Amino acid sequence: MAASNPLIGQILPHLTQLTPYQAGKPLEELERELGLTDAIKLASNENPLGPSPKALAAIQANLLSIHRYPDSHAYYLKEDLAAYLGISPQQLIFGNGSDEILDLLIRALVPAGGEVLSTTHTFLMYGLITKAVGGVFRPVPLKKLRVDLKAVAQAVTSQTRLIILNNPNNPTGTVFYREEWEEFLAALPANLTVVLDEAYLDFADDPRVPSGLAYLAEDRALVGLRTFSKAYGLAGLRIGYGYGPSPLIDCLNRLRMPFNVNRLAQVAARAALTDTDFLARTLELVLNGKAEICRELGLLGLEYVDTQANFILIRVPIPGRQVFEAMLRQGVIIRAMDAYGLPDHIRVNVGLPQENRRFLEALQQVLGING
Repeated sequence: MAASNPLIGQILPHLTQLTPYQAGKPLEELERELGLTDAIKLASNENPLGPSPKALAAIQANLLSIHRYPDSHAYYLKEDLAAYLGISPQQLIFGNGSDEILDLLIRALVPAGGEVLSTTHTFLMYGLITKAVGGVFRPVPLKKLRVDLKAVAQAVTSQTRLIILNNPNNPTGTVFYREEWEEFLAALPANLTVVLDEAYLDFADDPRVPSGLAYLAEDRALVGLRTFSKAYGLAGLRIGYGYGPSPLIDCLNRLRMPFNVNRLAQVAARAALTDTDFLARTLELVLNGKAEICRELGLLGLEYVDTQANFILIRVPIPGRQVFEAMLRQGVIIRAMDAYGLPDHIRVNVGLPQENRRFLEALQQVLGING
């Protein structure tokens, strides 16, 4: 639309500068456009096994109740999850994905012109939500594709209102460890809120990787974010949660919209928590698949980043966008990393064994590598 349009003129100026998050087209639409019938999607870090069977059964048992509004406070889910995590229900908040809780935190804590510290090459929504409220997003460079906690602590200014860290980090899969994390927390002003995004923590098998839960305290300004989208296979239901000191969580609950987590998402999440067999199968599949892909990448002479997540960041000898488009034509959907400031990389999530093999074969063909 033209800039002179009176409707556009009423929109807050900083909102017109936002770049929308690009989630990609639906698999079905890509198949239709490309004339494919058997495309595989390895671009969104989803669970290759699908949803938890117990979650599916819970959804089916509750289908006839969807004419009723959901419990606005997610009472039963909150009680179950609090017991599972060993914390108080008052320290929990649920959202339409953990993104919503991040949005609530930024709206609650960051005034116009306030500063949010994070890192380069991390989840794009951190910057997008910050800019949406008129805040200033300041990314601190990664160091060898790892979060440099010392540099983040040194970057704090009087304008800093929030620090957001992703561990394991998306899209690199790298992590920071317990000792450096504790040094980082000790170096910060006591009233500065830290958000620890642990969307991929379920996949981290290195015991040195810290869990934010171990640092939860009523007098510590620390909020952890987790999700049922990845390891539990409920991405389509959009349910995540945050934990933190109860006074801050109470504030966020006052700010959030009522009924923000739908009825089916609540019952599915409760059931998924009990499905320990499914979670174990998921983690085994991802660990084995990751090892296989990395081994083959090494044999092909391709550089990849050691990862504690369910995806792998790979450096390619031609532009990543070009690889992405060529792989699309072969029915293999991966992620180009130019939007993340890594134009010579692609990212792929671990799939089923046959999907992993198909990805490797397609990549070898696209890059013209003789195996």
